[in-house]
Amino acid sequence: MATTAPSPVRALPVGSARAAAAMSLLGASTGVSAAFAAYPVAGGQTLRYALAAAILLPLARRRPRLSHRLTGRELLLLLALSGTGLFGFNLLLVAALRHTDPAVVGSVVGCTPLLLGVAGPLLARRRPAGRLLGAAAVVVCGAALTQGFGHGDALGLLFATGTLLCEAAFSLLAVPLLPRLGPVRVSAYTTVLAVPLFAAAAALSPSALRVPTGGELLALLYLGPVLTCGAFLLWYSALAVLPADRAGLFGGLIPLTATLSGALLTATAPTPPQFLGAALVTAALLFGATA
Repeated sequence: MATTAPSPVRALPVGSARAAAAMSLLGASTGVSAAFAAYPVAGGQTLRYALAAAILLPLARRRPRLSHRLTGRELLLLLALSGTGLFGFNLLLVAALRHTDPAVVGSVVGCTPLLLGVAGPLLARRRPAGRLLGAAAVVVCGAALTQGFGHGDALGLLFATGTLLCEAAFSLLAVPLLPRLGPVRVSAYTTVLAVPLFAAAAALSPSALRVPTGGELLALLYLGPVLTCGAFLLWYSALAVLPADRAGLFGGLIPLTATLSGALLTATAPTPPQFLGAALVTAALLFGATA
């Protein structure tokens, strides 16, 4: 007996849950990323995405065969997605943190929901939804309160803005690819394309590749197989059923879960501004979910 596809209304809770899980997983990985911070950046990212590709490629091969090979447009989009959302994001983030406090970088990148709320609908040739824009603005304010405020120089702000644009590109460039390729192939192909980019950067870097320490190896095993594979698949599965502006609201969970996980690891209580930021993000998500 033929089965019917789930209606968009029924797909919304599933997509929302996947988006929330992906962003929560990303935010909670802050402590693990810190344990890997001393390892050479480009070389470490090469190992990370190589491990993830070794898992995602076999999963992609198990999917039904495509009706035709990748088109030139799809290949260009995949290259742009990998070059910005993976390669550019990581290098610009490191550069921004060298000139600016993590709180400032987090507040700038925390504007991603607002950027997706505007750019997503415009690229889809529709009007931005006022309710979602309002919710995104509240999410940005809540994320800034949770992250805190710091100081930095103009160059750091420039790098942070570039990181913000790369973060938005990670979603916007994937939207036209997902209907035909699906979340697994998009995740696998972009991960594979990132490996030679980081390998070339590692070859040009003065920091020599070395054997990871025990703690760095554990962090690498989490960042590659767990975070990259898990968060990518969850996020792109969410984007397959949610508009980018609605899914982008869940980006506010990144600083929230980062703060909560940091509080658990250090056994310190969140500050009143962080509680207020968490309340704002939660209220905005509930408000946007009913749009």
